Amino acid sequence: MYIKGMKNCRLCELCKTRMHVLKGEGDPRAGIMLIAHAPGEQEDRENRMFIGPSGKILDMLLEEAGISRSRIYITNLLKCRLSKNRRPKLKEIAACSIWLEAEIKRVKPALIAPLGYYATKYMFETHGLGTFIREVYLGLIGVLCPAPDFALFPLTHPTILIHNQEYIPASVKNFKSLKDYVAQRM
Repeated sequence: MYIKGMKNCRLCELCKTRMHVLKGEGDPRAGIMLIAHAPGEQEDRENRMFIGPSGKILDMLLEEAGISRSRIYITNLLKCRLSKNRRPKLKEIAACSIWLEAEIKRVKPALIAPLGYYATKYMFETHGLGTFIREVYLGLIGVLCPAPDFALFPLTHPTILIHNQEYIPASVKNFKSLKDYVAQRM
């Protein structure tokens, strides 16, 4: 869903190289929100979430867990593609956070699953879960973390699984736990 003003955003330098401001998609009433890192090249070109190689992995994880993609809401921390898939700059995250926070406010998820390091770090630091330390990140994957307004359930980003297939069984297990948690809450 587009938030008013988001489609023509010029709050950071990423507006100069993007094709699209990628909006979130899925069921905004689902109660569950996945937050990925940023759009990839294919996603930017076609203006759709998770349609490239990492999308195939995400679809497999959701299917294995028995979660319909149409029954969740998926968005990104950054709404514009990072050139050469580089790491995001703090000022880019800060600028784009107004769109993510507006989505969270509109969707009102019971559970947010940040996919990967940057989305997890952002959610911890801005939603009452304390200081985020890089060294504890891997220990947070698949762990339910209650926040003031929702539960946080960090997951491995599907892109990591393309290059590290040994993590797929644990990721499938975590996605199944995600489904079980959501079923209990609904």
